[in-house]
Amino acid sequence: MAAPPVALTIAGSDCSGGAGLQADLKTFSALGVHGLTAVTAVVAETPHTVHGVYPVDPTTLQEQLRILLDTYPIAAIKTGILGTAPHVVAVAELLAGREIPLVIDPVMVASCGDLLVPPDAVCAYRERLLPLATLVTPNLPEAHEFSDGTGEPTAQSLAQQLGCAVLLTGGHNVHTESATDVLYDVETIREYRSPWVAISSSHGSGCTLSAAITANLAHGMDLPSAVECAKEFITRALRESYAWTTREGDGEIRALNQLPVAFFGDRDSK
Repeated sequence: MAAPPVALTIAGSDCSGGAGLQADLKTFSALGVHGLTAVTAVVAETPHTVHGVYPVDPTTLQEQLRILLDTYPIAAIKTGILGTAPHVVAVAELLAGREIPLVIDPVMVASCGDLLVPPDAVCAYRERLLPLATLVTPNLPEAHEFSDGTGEPTAQSLAQQLGCAVLLTGGHNVHTESATDVLYDVETIREYRSPWVAISSSHGSGCTLSAAITANLAHGMDLPSAVECAKEFITRALRESYAWTTREGDGEIRALNQLPVAFFGDRDSK
């Protein structure tokens, strides 16, 4: 049996299993990629609230990265939540000079709206990590964090400011007719549209999308094709999500949605 391509996720651990490195590993596996993990933080959360973010020491993070980078033939890398500016710098120090496709999911704002990183981490992203990126995948709230404040951020304006390809994801823009992600890559704009999927929570959808792009790059796809296939993948995951009904700490009864990427079977089915 031929060994599959290898992808590395540098991300936080989500105890609810719906986002972070858990979502990344399920996505990698569903798309035929062997996943490696470097843990950046432990996040106590559910699809509806973040109770706490507990960063791993940056030296511990670098130790994980060194041994993985020195041991495995890593074909693509993605980052999720990095936590603080020192964590962003720690990752950038070990990835600098490596010719490995890098997808940055700048996890700054949770699906429930909670801010996940301190403000100085944004500067560290811009100055140290984004210059190494193949692609950055901000949602609309994260795009505002990155933008220079002159007008509504677009994929093109962000790419010009940040110096790398940008996929501006539209999952937060509920006023549009479809869920539209916009890729700006080397002066080319592409739009990827899908119907809205009405579920109570899309927790982990950003992680799953960026992980699918990373997996597709590990398989050797070019960037537009990797994004197109990942868009199809996340649309199916949202459409086929399942849920439990639960009473949370505030007494409110809510649905806990889960994206079923672990059960997709072969990577070519739609």
